[in-house]
Amino acid sequence: MTGVTIAEPASPSRTRAARFPGFGLIAALVFAATQAFALFTTPPDRDMGNLVKILFVHVPAAQVGLLSVALLLVSSVLYLWKRDERYDLVAASAAEVGVVLTALTLALGSIWGRPTWGVWWTWDPRLTSTAVQLLILVGYLALRSFVDEADRRAVWSAAVGILGGLNVPIVYMSVKWWRTLHQMQSSPSTVDPVYAWGLRLNDVAMLLLLIFFVRRRYEAARTQREAEEMLESAALGRPVPNEAANG
Repeated sequence: MTGVTIAEPASPSRTRAARFPGFGLIAALVFAATQAFALFTTPPDRDMGNLVKILFVHVPAAQVGLLSVALLLVSSVLYLWKRDERYDLVAASAAEVGVVLTALTLALGSIWGRPTWGVWWTWDPRLTSTAVQLLILVGYLALRSFVDEADRRAVWSAAVGILGGLNVPIVYMSVKWWRTLHQMQSSPSTVDPVYAWGLRLNDVAMLLLLIFFVRRRYEAARTQREAEEMLESAALGRPVPNEAANG
């Protein structure tokens, strides 16, 4: 029939993204505001000076980084149980964000450690277990890039994701289980009250960033997977999958 234009189906991922317009901007503004509040309303430490203020990023990054690995663990277990691809994509998204947060934690810890301990790096239990966490996450992502078959990739990745999740309590408890240079876990209840609110607010801000980045990475992964299914169906002469066609 001439003169008829068939509209391109709306991508499910685009539809999901449209439900929360501006969330990323809100998360970024909240993080900037909480950082400004923490930096400009707290005094320098008596011993460490302004270096102490690195905790406003270092501690939230470490805590939310562990939370991202916990999400990886839960999603991996759910995939092996349900065999629902959505859980695999959530796990992969959490792993990618976890790599960034864990690497940021180690980098900021080294910057703090150089003037405090006199070295950039030491094989302290907390530092070592966190480095192992980073290696597991990098290995997880490397495995996904080397395995092409979707189901096999998801199963193998889930096994590595569970291994990474089992390392979370080791990282968290390392300062209690072994003798360590690293101080006990920092939280609003363990730091000087003058720094407590800055730490609390930045924990919330970092959590918002985690939610935003995991969600956006998940949406991108869904879009990519839908495109791959459509191309595969077209190449084999099969009908387009309903989810990709209907949006």
